[in-house]
Amino acid sequence: MTTLKALLDGLEIPIVQAPMLGACDAALALAANRAGGLGSLPAAGLSPAEVGPAVDALREATDRPFVVNLLMAPKAEPAAEDLDDAIQTLRPWYAELGEPLPESPNQFAPNFEAQLEALTVAAPPIASFTFDILRREQVEALQKAGVLVVGTANTVAEARAWADVGADGICAQGAEAGGHHGYFLADIEDSLIGTLALVATIRAAVNLPVIAAGGIMDGRGVAAALALGADAAQMGTAFLLSDEATVSAPWKDALQSAGDDATRLTRAFTGRYARGLENRFMREMREGERDVPAYPVQNRLTQPLRAAATRDGKAEMISLWAGQGAKLIESGGAETLMRRWWDEARDAARSLARRTKV
Repeated sequence: MTTLKALLDGLEIPIVQAPMLGACDAALALAANRAGGLGSLPAAGLSPAEVGPAVDALREATDRPFVVNLLMAPKAEPAAEDLDDAIQTLRPWYAELGEPLPESPNQFAPNFEAQLEALTVAAPPIASFTFDILRREQVEALQKAGVLVVGTANTVAEARAWADVGADGICAQGAEAGGHHGYFLADIEDSLIGTLALVATIRAAVNLPVIAAGGIMDGRGVAAALALGADAAQMGTAFLLSDEATVSAPWKDALQSAGDDATRLTRAFTGRYARGLENRFMREMREGERDVPAYPVQNRLTQPLRAAATRDGKAEMISLWAGQGAKLIESGGAETLMRRWWDEARDAARSLARRTKV
């Protein structure tokens, strides 16, 4: 079994396409692979029965390695009165869209343990995990099946924790990153480390390959991550306007008109802090966002709301996930974008070499 270090070093373009649930599918992963990078498939929304076929289909479509990502959603059993309170808080938003309030769900997210079992059987080349940490025996089972394990870390302590359970590598997710943040050992306030500082300190703390993620929007960012010692740069927001992305029309419109500093963190949509373009829902829910139910409960309760708002083109009620630097997003085919970013990275490296007289 090859090492993650060898796999990343062997990439023609050391860019990992981030697994963005709700914004991409296998088409983007395959495009990233064709360009010479590393494609990723978000599998968190799949039922356990769907995981194996999805991995098999991707394996049949590419002869290159790829990543499959799972979000480690905790089992949710909210009290009935808490659930009702949360639903009532959302009443004005559903009313504005002319939609009925959702009924109390019986299930809030797919069963993670069952997803993990299915993923272990399917044995993709690489599996990455976010929101929590696997047990050592789970890591060993994946590795025994031939799977390289990557854990998401927002702090050095989380990177050390992943190293302690035997992970093959770390995805260092900086505060700039769009979408959900993977913190699991400390609160969000103590987990917002900038990408540059996080990569450097994790590299000094653990002897594992590091994938830098968060705010990397072009080739200059890729070059900076590699110069810090990252083995690859993960890019997500930068792909959101690519031809292969699956973002909705109102989300796309919002991205195209985003201002210079348009994002902030919110817990209001899903019950877990995530970075997106600020809109009215985020602003008006901000005062009470700490009181909404934890993920995945709030996520499930707002799903019909977000779907109806998307249908009606109301971006002010949609989770418009995006990282800092969203103003730099470019459109086009993912393969073309990745090759352009790599050319930019090489130009940046040459410029630095001239500046340092190497």
